[in-house]
Amino acid sequence: MIRSTIFCILTLYPISCIQATPSIPNILGNNLIDQTCKKTPYYDLCIQTLVSCPESFHTDLEGLAKITVGAIAQKASAALRRIETILTKKEHSKPAVREALNACASRYRAVVEQDVPETLMSLRTGNYKFASRGTNDAATEAMSCEEDFAAGESPLSDLNVAVHDVSVVAAAIVQAVIES
Repeated sequence: MIRSTIFCILTLYPISCIQATPSIPNILGNNLIDQTCKKTPYYDLCIQTLVSCPESFHTDLEGLAKITVGAIAQKASAALRRIETILTKKEHSKPAVREALNACASRYRAVVEQDVPETLMSLRTGNYKFASRGTNDAATEAMSCEEDFAAGESPLSDLNVAVHDVSVVAAAIVQAVIES
């Protein structure tokens, strides 16, 4: 189930967005990206996320929101892969860490299988408040995952922060769509 969901999300979020690395100076030519990212709490992350996807240069505000939601899917999927790898290799034998990893897997499955698809559908249908809820929920799930671990024990801290931060950027862009 998770693999088919990830496949569907990645087809909605073109592979070129994940792999492309256009030059930063081109961003100055796209006022929509710059102005949109100024409305987010993580300007640099917003710019980096959108510039990495060539489609962002030829879309509207709603399209930018969809691109950042795709980035949530990518980062949450990376977290799931890391969790699966750790649990498979039994790198962490402490029961509390394994329990936290399983809880995080459940949280990230919810992000990938529910929050992201529902948010994309809400953006497509114009239900922007529901889309906002989905992006905020993804941010909350990432931070909840981090809190599941005792201080300093999370092997997912970098990914939890990455999912949280890109989710907050997406939420800010969805809010800009609502206000436009």
